[in-house]
Amino acid sequence: MNFVCGKCGTIESTRTRKPKCECGGLWKLDFDAPRYDPSRIDKSIWGMFRYKEFMALEGETWREVTLGEGMTPIVSFSDDVLLKMDYFMPTLSFKDRGAAVLIAHCKAIGVDSVVQDSSGNAGNSVAAYCGRCGIDCEIFVPEGTSPKKIDMIKAHGARINIVPGSRDNCADACRTKVEKEGKYYANHVYNPFFYEGTKTYIYEVHEQLGRIPENIFIPLGNGTLFIGVVKGLEELLAAGAIDRMPNIVAIQSENCDPFVKAAEAGEKVPARVYPKPTLAEGIAIGRPARGEEILEYIYRHDVRLIRAPEDKILEARSLLAEKGIYCEHTTAANYAAYLKYCEVHGKTPDSLLTMCGAGLKSDH
Repeated sequence: MNFVCGKCGTIESTRTRKPKCECGGLWKLDFDAPRYDPSRIDKSIWGMFRYKEFMALEGETWREVTLGEGMTPIVSFSDDVLLKMDYFMPTLSFKDRGAAVLIAHCKAIGVDSVVQDSSGNAGNSVAAYCGRCGIDCEIFVPEGTSPKKIDMIKAHGARINIVPGSRDNCADACRTKVEKEGKYYANHVYNPFFYEGTKTYIYEVHEQLGRIPENIFIPLGNGTLFIGVVKGLEELLAAGAIDRMPNIVAIQSENCDPFVKAAEAGEKVPARVYPKPTLAEGIAIGRPARGEEILEYIYRHDVRLIRAPEDKILEARSLLAEKGIYCEHTTAANYAAYLKYCEVHGKTPDSLLTMCGAGLKSDH
């Protein structure tokens, strides 16, 4: 298996320690998933690795890494809304899907020390899985990150650096360390193995419901879940498991919306924005590294975009909590955006929303 540069086409072994191509392009995986067939699901495994036949895995290292992530329930929230409870995960966020596969890759190629930057959830996931299999770990987070997320990262044995400024400043600081010290960059945006984990979100939905809902609402910051969802849907479509793509709705923060602005203008690169403070910290990405790739998906599949109204996030969180769903603010923004989408486009039944982070992690 190889990496392929998404910009110039250079081929590199997946055993490389280079975080990206010499030209600056990010890696994609030279991997075509086998044709999806439900009979190839390993139902002896209660977790996302039941789909291992369709994932880019190297050997059996995932068995040393897994913490039982995946197979999160889908619950009916209302007549029109289904919730995929992805905060029912070992570290209380959907990022465990990608981190489990990424760290299994690190283990497979002999990496013994990694660095990573995150708004909190991805850093917590990477720290947990590194702790699980004995890989040294250092995490960078921006100032303002939930103290409880920071406490969890430390508890997993990782060193932590709190970087002044925005989420983008945090990424710059971490990547500078990678360049200067040659550390392995176990990053959920740069490394395409992460998306082999997040695509299982869609495989699970299809197995659990026996279909894909008409409308799939997905938060969009760096695109780790968005890319995985689109990959999963494309693989199901290619196999004939679904006969068409659902209506995909990508959610951005009202205060940080580079993809919405780009799509409105028909641009091929994300708009240059300067993030304002937002409760939806998990999607407050002003300079998404895979921006051009994400916009290609948006145009290819006629993805709709919606801004989550900042002044409706806490109200949405309360509406969810009143019915037993206690989620973090970024997750509540998904429901706020759904309600806004219904205001604009009318009643939108058969909609699936992700509950991607637990509420106790963002009580600050």
